[in-house]
Amino acid sequence: MYEYKVIPAPAKGKKKRGVKGAEARFAHALETAMNELAADGWEFQRADILPSEERQGLTSTQTIYRSVLVFRRLTEADALEALIEARAEDEDVDEAHENEIEQDDPEDEADSSEDAVEPDEPEIERA
Repeated sequence: MYEYKVIPAPAKGKKKRGVKGAEARFAHALETAMNELAADGWEFQRADILPSEERQGLTSTQTIYRSVLVFRRLTEADALEALIEARAEDEDVDEAHENEIEQDDPEDEADSSEDAVEPDEPEIERA
């Protein structure tokens, strides 16, 4: 099961040395927000534009469109379960690899070739 986090997309760029222009600064702000959440285990899903009704004056409302970023991550219980399953799979792969190595051991092949019995060749009668 996943838990989700929705944050507002950056409205303006973020300054950084060497980053010039409005587009580059905006991209930097977006990148920073995404990397901060990724460091906490959140996986980026999508960016959406959603309507939001807000009050305008005393009696009317206005629809404003908001840009949001959607992230998800496994819940703690599911993350623990996935970790346990991954470790079990790794152990199975390691065990299978060890068995494969034991079967392909050259010393075993040399021993088995010495023990092999060659079939008798039929005798040919000469007249």
